[in-house]
Amino acid sequence: MAFVALITGASSGIGEATARRLAREPGTRLLLVARREERLQALAHELGGATVIAIDLTEPDAPARVREVVEREHGELHLLVNNAGASWRGRFAEAGWAGIERHMRLNFEAPVRLTEALLPLLRRTAGATNADVSPRVSIVNVASTAARVARPNSGAYSASKFALAGWSDALYGEERPHGVHVGLVLPGFVKTEGFPSAELLAHARTRWLVSTPERVAEAIFDAGPGGRAERYVPRFYALAAGLRLLAPGLVRRAISGGGLTTATNPGPGPDTTP
Repeated sequence: MAFVALITGASSGIGEATARRLAREPGTRLLLVARREERLQALAHELGGATVIAIDLTEPDAPARVREVVEREHGELHLLVNNAGASWRGRFAEAGWAGIERHMRLNFEAPVRLTEALLPLLRRTAGATNADVSPRVSIVNVASTAARVARPNSGAYSASKFALAGWSDALYGEERPHGVHVGLVLPGFVKTEGFPSAELLAHARTRWLVSTPERVAEAIFDAGPGGRAERYVPRFYALAAGLRLLAPGLVRRAISGGGLTTATNPGPGPDTTP
């Protein structure tokens, strides 16, 4: 039985790892979305075939163009992975509203608009699915631990990811009656092209903080076909989110005092290459 999955930000990092993970499942048909067509074509060839959609998701007509391809090539959709995102460091006093808007456009508006375009197809696929024998229909939004704990110099990034996480929680309840599951993945530091984590990996005392795209891809599978509501990667990052609720003043002081704030990594989160 076919399992149709669309992955954004699929040209490298977490998106590429997710494509490789899903390709191992029997009957998988992939749609790979990113700006860099050559990389997508190479990955599609390596995986034995996939539909490539080279597009900038922030363009006004991008959602409609993606939907047209999905409808034409497959006519159904079982999994939407909203992974594409980016981070640009900067304090609010210098970056201002422009910095906030830049992050919101890619990290929040783009996945919301794409989901809006594809939701009728996801619902239709779910309605035609026998849950006992067919794959779960789901949306997985890749946020960040920065969606729970914000750090200096990354406030705009956190704002976009907080928005994505909050919207995901609401969407879960709204779409559950329609048979569409909504999962959320919150990566911490992950070694990718956009977030190399070089400074953290250079020291034994911080190396353990950095995960891999493959581990995030496994979490995406858990939060999608696996039906999990939420996954942190690595799992222990959930402790920071919990502590933020229990002792917000302590967490704010700890983060503002230095440590990871000075790292060259722009902040916890997914690949920066949409």
